[in-house]
Amino acid sequence: MMRKSGGKYKKDGGKTPISDRKQRFIDGDERLLNPKSKSFRKKKTDSGRTEEEESGRKKSFKGKFRGADFKEGLRGRNQGDRRKKPAGTDYSKSTAKPATTPKKTVKREDDGTVRLNRYLANAGVCSRREADKYIESGIVTVNGKTVTELGVRVKRTDVVCFSGERLSIEDKVYLLLNKPKGFVTTMDDPHAEKTVMDLVQNACEERIYPVGRLDKDTTGLLLFTNDGDLAKKLTHPSGNKRKIYHAFLDKEVTKADMITMSEGLELEDGFIAPDAIQYVNREIKNEIGIEIHSGKNRVVRRFFAHMGYHVEKLDRVYFAGLTKKNLPRGKYRFLSKKEISFLKMGG
Repeated sequence: MMRKSGGKYKKDGGKTPISDRKQRFIDGDERLLNPKSKSFRKKKTDSGRTEEEESGRKKSFKGKFRGADFKEGLRGRNQGDRRKKPAGTDYSKSTAKPATTPKKTVKREDDGTVRLNRYLANAGVCSRREADKYIESGIVTVNGKTVTELGVRVKRTDVVCFSGERLSIEDKVYLLLNKPKGFVTTMDDPHAEKTVMDLVQNACEERIYPVGRLDKDTTGLLLFTNDGDLAKKLTHPSGNKRKIYHAFLDKEVTKADMITMSEGLELEDGFIAPDAIQYVNREIKNEIGIEIHSGKNRVVRRFFAHMGYHVEKLDRVYFAGLTKKNLPRGKYRFLSKKEISFLKMGG
């Protein structure tokens, strides 16, 4: 017999209380324990439908306007909301303005003229930005008249002179030299016995010049061109063009010094940190490979000298994607179209 004082209990001696929900089920209201039971589904609502029918009706109504059906419903509603045309209105005749034929514009490049700064750059004198400075300084003449105004356009038939020397637009030339020791990187130096121009003087008819420089005792890759814009791009510090050198030192480099140099050194003209530095051969500790993008004068030699090492020999083996492969010392070759495109895209 169940105890009812202080609450409802199971038939186990009054030890376990019974929840109100289960007690109602015990009393006969089984719908409260299992909502999916037949008695629950068949219970009538105020509308006269069973709860199962009412639930299904709500679901079908809810999904009626979903997805494409919903968009279609909106279109139908909007179409029904359109106003009717006023009586007597004829929409067959378009009131839009007749289309006008666009005027043909002649591009400046098609009229046979080019900007003067571009002419100078194409002639291999300098980059276009540098050409503007030369023009403003008054050292450029066109048909015998000094031009200092920027934006002037010239024809190929015009006589353009730079510092008194007549210029002409040339085809672009790109030449790679494996520079030997003892040659100075300069266009003209009366005090130099040998210059790099002596090595390429018969290479082409165009007027080419070296991109960047290698000191007299440094060997390796040196690029020549008459493309002023590309030369500026390759030598500007913001370009960060990769340059790899093979350095032969007077003594073996300790591991501690290698770690110190890899972190960077403070030289007299600023902080220099190599992009990479390592032994060329683990057994030969005085040959170091160093990658650096700085274009400062004699930066590699000064870098090692700061740590007490003297560079006996320095060879540039990589420059902006170009290597010395199949290029003997003192010889040159013209770049392929693929190499030229690579340099122009970023090197």
